[in-house]
Amino acid sequence: MEGIADLPLHSGSVPSWLYRYMERLCRAIVRGIIDEYGASELVRRLSDPLWFQAFNNAIGMDWDSSGSTTVVLRILKGISWSEDLGVLVLGGKGAESRNIPFESIDAARRLGLGEEWGREIRRISYIGAKVDGVLLQDGHQLYIHGVIVSSDGYWAIIQQGMDAERGYARRYHISRDSFRDPPIDPHSGVASNQLLKPLNLADRASMDTIKAIEDLVSQSVSKVIRDIAMANACIRGRRTLVGDPCRGVRRDFSIKYYRPGRIDREMIETINRIQLEGARRIIEILGVRGVGSETMRALVLVADLIYGYTPSNRDPVSHPLDPFKYSYAHGGKDGVPYRVRRDLLERTIMTLEEAIERAKLGDRDKAESLKRLSRYSKAILGGISDLSV
Repeated sequence: MEGIADLPLHSGSVPSWLYRYMERLCRAIVRGIIDEYGASELVRRLSDPLWFQAFNNAIGMDWDSSGSTTVVLRILKGISWSEDLGVLVLGGKGAESRNIPFESIDAARRLGLGEEWGREIRRISYIGAKVDGVLLQDGHQLYIHGVIVSSDGYWAIIQQGMDAERGYARRYHISRDSFRDPPIDPHSGVASNQLLKPLNLADRASMDTIKAIEDLVSQSVSKVIRDIAMANACIRGRRTLVGDPCRGVRRDFSIKYYRPGRIDREMIETINRIQLEGARRIIEILGVRGVGSETMRALVLVADLIYGYTPSNRDPVSHPLDPFKYSYAHGGKDGVPYRVRRDLLERTIMTLEEAIERAKLGDRDKAESLKRLSRYSKAILGGISDLSV
């Protein structure tokens, strides 16, 4: 399942010795999954925020740190580009995310997907960032953006936004299975420890608002600007020549949604560009250069206050879960639930690496015994869970 996870900011960096162990264990787990289930299954699992966090916990990173996303993606990216695994990680934190247009060319070639897929990766990356930065506005500014692609064309987007005021980062997961056109409900099975009231145009309950925006941008630029000015007057409580323009019903949003839209040269040029490019569907509008959170919010205010189509403020969070128990595998960098134990890491790594090598030679006994142990552990954990209810 795909979704969103909230993570608090942690200080400090990963010690070099621990990073080497993380990298080695990560490689063993990744190779084991790919050898057994295929590259696309690895991508599919990484698109689940809980599995991603459990993976992070198992290799020894802080169980709830915002740095989890950076560290795991960086390790995965290094492994994927150094070996022929049938999967590649593109982008990363800050400036690294801006390398995706260039990396997509090499990625498509190395994965045997062809030049057309290079363009598709760039489109997926661009629209994915717009989904969580423009359609969903929850007060988090994106600063990590990664795309994971397998050799059969399965893909996932993992990105993270920062809420500087709360001191929390929120991670977003989108996969080929969850994404559609229009991008309605792209996050399913969302995990987070805090519920907000965002501007959520990616929610099905915002479909009427989306249609109103699509109709609005088909009008002349001057008409759109007049409507934005009217919505601004409504927010300020001013009456116009036609009386009180407000028709919308105000809702309680966590973010500052009901504030005037800034009508400046940049916004006018952006709306004009939408007209010139003939963008009419929401996914086309998102693809127009300059359409960011402020332009979209201005258009939504018109749809809301002038035409009465109030958007959803539902946070796409379905269950507050976290995979803390996986931190008991080897400990955590910050000492929770205990300091990382090198001896446990070494034993796990050696067991996995030996099982993978034996499987390559045709001896699958150890790999099968690990599977049986996994099934037995799940049964034990299930029994404990039942007893504790």
